[in-house]
Amino acid sequence: MRFLTRISVICMALVAVTVLPPARASAAELMVGAFAHDVTFIGDAIGVGAAGREGGTDLQFGLRSDRIDALRVIGRPQAHGLVSINSDRTSNFVAAGLSWPVDMPAGFYVRPGLGLAYTDGEVGLPPVNAPGLTPPEIQRRLKLYHSRIDFGSHLLFQPELSVGRVLSPRWSAELSYVHLSNGQVFAHGKNQGLDDAGLRLIYKLGSIR
Repeated sequence: MRFLTRISVICMALVAVTVLPPARASAAELMVGAFAHDVTFIGDAIGVGAAGREGGTDLQFGLRSDRIDALRVIGRPQAHGLVSINSDRTSNFVAAGLSWPVDMPAGFYVRPGLGLAYTDGEVGLPPVNAPGLTPPEIQRRLKLYHSRIDFGSHLLFQPELSVGRVLSPRWSAELSYVHLSNGQVFAHGKNQGLDDAGLRLIYKLGSIR
């Protein structure tokens, strides 16, 4: 947990210092959400499968910048940094990236995003079929295989997609899907990945324009 705390502070500081100029800092948004951890229905629906090996709830909190005028060439995205802590003490992660809100009628919007994440989850689980294993060691490895995701790499891609609605000048709510995967880029072989689905509440800081 000490490691996660240090990384989260660094993640938030990078977003605050690098993408929130003093004149625009009042437009930042706070995010807090509760997510079902390692869901399978999304991966099954789109045909990519899902690990389905870990459980619990992920508490996610983070910071999102105003739209970044300096990145106009790629659509003035917002930057985000977030921390995700799992209630079952399995795979926690921190992430930072960009997202692009697209306004829809009646106060709704969609928000695709992409970032990088770092997890303290399992990487390189020991094989169950290695020669010379004792029965207790085989059982230990089987338990790990059935209860933990093998990410293949601690550094992962973090695509996400949210559908939100503006509730008031200060508050918005988002149904969000967050995926973690090494994409066979940061590692080769194991790439089980993580799917989270849940609800975020967004609070706009500072003055309302």
